[in-house]
Amino acid sequence: MTRALRIAYIALFLAPLLGLGAWSLRGFIGFSPSADTSLLDGTWAKAVETHYEAQFPLKRPGTNLWAALDYSLFGEGRPGVVLGRHDWLFSDEEFKPVARGEQHIEANLKLILGVQQRLQRHGVKLLLAIVPAKARLYPEHVGEEQPAQQQQALYRRLHRAAQRAGILAPDLLASLQQAKANGALFLRTDTHWTPHGAEWVAQHLAQTVQRHAPLAGEPQRFVTELDAAKPYQGDLTNFLPLDPLFSAWLPAPDCLQPRRTHAVGTRQGDDATALFADSQIPVVLVGTSYSADPNWNFLGALRQALGSDILNYAENGRGPLLPMLEYLQTDAFKGSPPRLLIWEFPERYLPMPPDLSQLDPAWFARLTSTATAGQRLAATAK
Repeated sequence: MTRALRIAYIALFLAPLLGLGAWSLRGFIGFSPSADTSLLDGTWAKAVETHYEAQFPLKRPGTNLWAALDYSLFGEGRPGVVLGRHDWLFSDEEFKPVARGEQHIEANLKLILGVQQRLQRHGVKLLLAIVPAKARLYPEHVGEEQPAQQQQALYRRLHRAAQRAGILAPDLLASLQQAKANGALFLRTDTHWTPHGAEWVAQHLAQTVQRHAPLAGEPQRFVTELDAAKPYQGDLTNFLPLDPLFSAWLPAPDCLQPRRTHAVGTRQGDDATALFADSQIPVVLVGTSYSADPNWNFLGALRQALGSDILNYAENGRGPLLPMLEYLQTDAFKGSPPRLLIWEFPERYLPMPPDLSQLDPAWFARLTSTATAGQRLAATAK
């Protein structure tokens, strides 16, 4: 190789490297660490590293390329999603077994019984709304990967245990299976149900309440309005980082038509609880993002189906157990318990241990002190 060729070879190697280096330096324009960042304890260096990693020009294309290879060659996404047929996506929490799952199932069943007994002592009727797994309701769209043995028995196990413990728990799986022909009940690219699915469940729960725990007083009137339909990219597409280079490979977005429910005589968006500020709230809803996210309008559908105002203590991203345990410790529950508590509980959370680090250990011990009855509940579920 001549000297000129060697120089050209080095230049061709260094030019892209220097270009990328100069490009990445643009990310430091305007970079300003917080006032408490110090050079001495390493926090400044960590802040620079974090900022550089986020601004590195090849990070997004590299992520896109790697995800595209996994998606196209192996039919896989990032941990968190399972690819099904016909562009359906499923949460891997519905497929993979949980470590020490049997131990957690028994502990959670015992905890559910402790909650029921605490509510009974305050004169509150518990209605357990067990949300079946999306993969259970739509097995025809599941691909080659099938739910683990531990997952296959969760719904029936929890439903049977609740019934034998005297907890009001309608069979939502059977009801939803009958309703599949009337419209989509779960979103194709999301973990959650559609507004139609949420409305169907609300109506089924209301029928259960009318038969077994009817609410006193005159029903309130609510009306539901439909918003314009829009494309909706579900939360499970976050585990397919193909955008922007391979965004065309993503499953087609769902079509979501949001619904908004309000009491008759109030404007949309008004706080309906203000209408009943001087009276006891008859119903409380506790649960997960199935109940907390306004996109599904489950709270509104329940209000309309029950003809009653409802206070919502559901939370996003914390599962069904923690919001319930925290609600039981609130002054609102202690001072003015509802007549009926609807506990929305997705089946996939049964083998998952809740984070109890923020709870008072003594209070939690008292809640679960009925060990014999709790063990009986766990035993009947096997």
